[in-house]
Amino acid sequence: MSKVVPELPSQLAHVQVRPARAEDVQDIFETIGYWAGQGKMLVRPMQNIFENLRDFFVAEIDGQFAGCGALHVLWGDIAEVRGLAVRPEAQAKGVGQKIVAACEDEARRIGIPTVFAWTYSVGFFERCGFRLIDKTKELHPRVWSECLRCPFFVGCNENGVVKRLHGVPEPRNLPEPPPTQVPPGIR
Repeated sequence: MSKVVPELPSQLAHVQVRPARAEDVQDIFETIGYWAGQGKMLVRPMQNIFENLRDFFVAEIDGQFAGCGALHVLWGDIAEVRGLAVRPEAQAKGVGQKIVAACEDEARRIGIPTVFAWTYSVGFFERCGFRLIDKTKELHPRVWSECLRCPFFVGCNENGVVKRLHGVPEPRNLPEPPPTQVPPGIR
């Protein structure tokens, strides 16, 4: 990452997850950019982060930025956990799991029964209760609407994972989602 940041405590003293604020955008942008530079996730332009700021959560360890993630609603019955990025020095301290839990809590609060993610880290999401799916057959049609803007639309090598949230009923009276284009070779 481009700026010098203080070292996080070696022991996980206190992880707090809260909704993101405008002052967090630079840290979100740099943390996502770091992992995108490693080929582990897609770049998120700063404007995109500002436009979707209400989707993001920030994790802090003793008041210092440790990571971020977002819950992006795609339709009335599905939302995506995206932009999940933990600073390298905060890895393996439960930060990512707490961010995913915050996203799930938000989905429950607004009545979204299913969350999914695109990931290269299937094991992490499995530890959070997600299951790996066959993206050629098992994804909600609205998932692909976001993929149209991705430079890897054709030839995507990310894995799809999904989790049905217990206790959240399927919403009633949802309109059918509009048709979306799916990548070649899918469905």
